Amino acid sequence: MVPGSVANLGGGFDTLGVAVELYLRARIVDIRDDGHCKLMVARSVPAVSGGNAVERAFEIAAQRTGRRAPSVVVDVTSDIPMAAGLGSSAAASVAGIRVFERVTRVLDDPDLLGAATQAEGHADNAAPALFGGFNSVVEVAGAAPYALRWSWPGDLQLVVATPTVGLATAKARAALPREVSRADAIFNMQRVLALVHALQHREYDRLREAVKDRLHQSARSSLVPLLRETLEIDDADVLGAFLSGAGPSVALLVKAGATDVARRLASMYQQAGIEAAVRTLGVDDQGSRVLESGVVRRTV
Repeated sequence: MVPGSVANLGGGFDTLGVAVELYLRARIVDIRDDGHCKLMVARSVPAVSGGNAVERAFEIAAQRTGRRAPSVVVDVTSDIPMAAGLGSSAAASVAGIRVFERVTRVLDDPDLLGAATQAEGHADNAAPALFGGFNSVVEVAGAAPYALRWSWPGDLQLVVATPTVGLATAKARAALPREVSRADAIFNMQRVLALVHALQHREYDRLREAVKDRLHQSARSSLVPLLRETLEIDDADVLGAFLSGAGPSVALLVKAGATDVARRLASMYQQAGIEAAVRTLGVDDQGSRVLESGVVRRTV
């Protein structure tokens, strides 16, 4: 079982990510001791068009480690909406690597994150999917990326609105400027540090400013329904607002029990005539894990 994730958290572009309580589950249904190092998805709910990230990540793990592995057949089910900025591809990639680990032997954390980042392309989604909780990541030329784990206050949740229109990460990236000003870079660095500090010390009054961004959100506003309106929400129960990953989901930070926020956010989309799913999500502290052992059958 692998959690979804919310990345960036405002100014932490390609740097910050937090695991949330939406899950992808991969179940091994057959193992064939043929040494072919191949994973096949027998059933996927929802269905996936094109290449499957679970299969691709399994192959990447085999290539990176050089380990002999059997062929594996899995069933996959996911609650994480695809192309929504909630880490669906990272969760699928981590699932493939964890299945590889399950049928060979345990990988250490750098190998796990290195393989997941290669398969997914973004360490800031891969780290929380693997390890759970709130992470920052560091990518090093010629070496595996590594993650730093930070505490997440237990009384903070995210209210996430996901419009039914999907948004491919590649399209969202293409909207970004090739260069940014020194002033904007400094603005974001200041706020990323302020955000990490505020979360560690529960300084909730600082969160609204700490999640502001000048690097990516405004450039993506034309691709994300109601992004500007959501970022400008003036509500005492909303501690901060930001784009979730590359979008089109948007996320609000709230204290647990602030139940009216989800209703107000849903009402905004309804009044605009935009279909959207609104979820209140806790943070997953455990990351990817095995819930059951064994397989349906093993073929020699």
